[in-house]
Amino acid sequence: MQKTIHIGCDHAAVDLKNAVIRQLEERGLTATDHGTYTADSCDYPDIAHDVCSAVEKEQGTGILLCGTGIGMSMAANRHQGVRAALCTTELHARLARRHNNANVLCLGARMTGVELARAIVDAFLDTDFEGGRHQRRIDKLSC
Repeated sequence: MQKTIHIGCDHAAVDLKNAVIRQLEERGLTATDHGTYTADSCDYPDIAHDVCSAVEKEQGTGILLCGTGIGMSMAANRHQGVRAALCTTELHARLARRHNNANVLCLGARMTGVELARAIVDAFLDTDFEGGRHQRRIDKLSC
């Protein structure tokens, strides 16, 4: 996992994004914050595209947050080099990394409390891709 994590949110998830940034810093990681920074209404695809462009360019890791996580995951997965996973449990996060080599974690601030979000982030960052038979399936996503 990269030392720099690209992170972004829409207006519904600013507080959770800030909590996740603090968590990343506690882990000794650098968070590159792509916004938004206030509760003023904004368009989640703009933030998703900024984060995902950085993830693609650096072959890095990202975290996207919105009210449900659904919009961000839909926007993120339009990028060729992104495998975004909306995770609502630690198991989702572990399996998204282990089996799907997810490189962008999506969270819903209106669906997930801070403590659960922290646990999901930890699971995502602490799990490695298994490769093997899973790589063949990942390769089929690039058509």
